[in-house]
Amino acid sequence: MGAISAVFYFLSQHPFLAMPLYPLAAWGIGALLARLTRRGGWMFLGVIGLILAALSPFFGSAVNAMFLNAVGTTGTAVIVRSEETSSTLNDNNIWYYEAVLKTADGRNVETSFDTMSASLYPWRNEIAIPPEGERFVVKYVPGFPRNIAIMVDQSPYGRQRLIAGDREPVETAAAKLAAAPDDPKFRDDLRQALREFIARHATDADPALIATYRARLAALDAGSATQRPN
Repeated sequence: MGAISAVFYFLSQHPFLAMPLYPLAAWGIGALLARLTRRGGWMFLGVIGLILAALSPFFGSAVNAMFLNAVGTTGTAVIVRSEETSSTLNDNNIWYYEAVLKTADGRNVETSFDTMSASLYPWRNEIAIPPEGERFVVKYVPGFPRNIAIMVDQSPYGRQRLIAGDREPVETAAAKLAAAPDDPKFRDDLRQALREFIARHATDADPALIATYRARLAALDAGSATQRPN
């Protein structure tokens, strides 16, 4: 499994260098299958290889993250150095990171990645890198531990991002009700948003925030208070 992890590491860390390998491998496999089966149709695999080569810079790290999540061992890591590079992605500078992995058996392993090659799980249309110095959860294959997937939702910074994002519907509903206190739809929308937030984050959000939201929900259920929650 370590060898497979090393291959995924190369494909995710060096997507442009790896691009020629996809069609070459696909054509090679297609030629072998065509010879074994005496059917030339297998050569269409070369076209699939070209498609994979074009997609690899965008999805290579996501595939690596899914692989590590499926077969990897849980550990922790911390970014010890971050540096802004001159390269850009979507008009933003790419950052280079050095990190130290703490394996499940207590070993320390040095690794590195950048904004483009970071393997984040679950994959979303955003790049959420942990802050420097904060420990986060990762998965890795013991045979090749430097290849890591950052488990965003299991790490403190990721949970904070989730909570902040899930507060937005509550704040929006509260603002609408504040603008039109007599509108029953806005009152129902806020009540529903509060219930969903409490159900989702009762155990991991700030207890003071949960207490505030519970009080607000109780007031709405009683048909009173209309002030916006903090």
